[in-house]
Amino acid sequence: MDELTLAILALLQEKFAGERKDGLTQLAAFIGLNAATIEEATEVVGNLTADKVSKFVKDYRSRTDAEIAKANKTHEEGLRRKYDFKEKEQPGGEPQPGQQTPPAPAGALTAEQIREIIREENKAIREGYDSLRAEKTTATRREQFVAKLEAAKIEGKQREMMLRSFDRVAPTFKDDDDFNGYLNEVQADLDGIAQEQSDKGLQGHDKPLFGAVTKEGISQGVADYIASQSDNNPTLTGKEI
Repeated sequence: MDELTLAILALLQEKFAGERKDGLTQLAAFIGLNAATIEEATEVVGNLTADKVSKFVKDYRSRTDAEIAKANKTHEEGLRRKYDFKEKEQPGGEPQPGQQTPPAPAGALTAEQIREIIREENKAIREGYDSLRAEKTTATRREQFVAKLEAAKIEGKQREMMLRSFDRVAPTFKDDDDFNGYLNEVQADLDGIAQEQSDKGLQGHDKPLFGAVTKEGISQGVADYIASQSDNNPTLTGKEI
């Protein structure tokens, strides 16, 4: 539903609060087809009377109910043809108290059997829907996990190993809280890996010059500085007599 239709529906609900929303929604859509702006639509709504709106809603509900009834009847007839179900009527109308309904002829299904078949079909539909929803949830969670690996620049065999590990545990998450807890643990592991790599990088660098120590117990840099000063400034001596 576009913004104009939503605005028209709000106007109709405010003016005709007692009418059914589904009927007013259809009326809003109809007005939206004939009004280019909210100003035009407001003018149309202002000219409507309660009787006109009530008649529109009743006509809409009548058509809708007829279509629903027709669809239900078509569905029921389809089930009867599919499962060869026929209602068995007792001569003279409903059976009297104490009388039993005779069993259906061989090959025909009873009403209870039809209901059981419908329950099984609905169960299969629900299970299929739950399976699709679970697959979508797993795919979304895997995308979040991969994003963590991308941010940490995890590549090669290590990346493949972590993805295989995730695919094994993904079906075991009870809910979003359980998954988020796992993701936090993964982030902590990735931070630890990054720190280890940083430490190894620092160990590969040479020590600073002033960190080297001579046998006299002073740093090599200090020793070189003292030597250079001694070469450039000879020791002072007394005046010759």
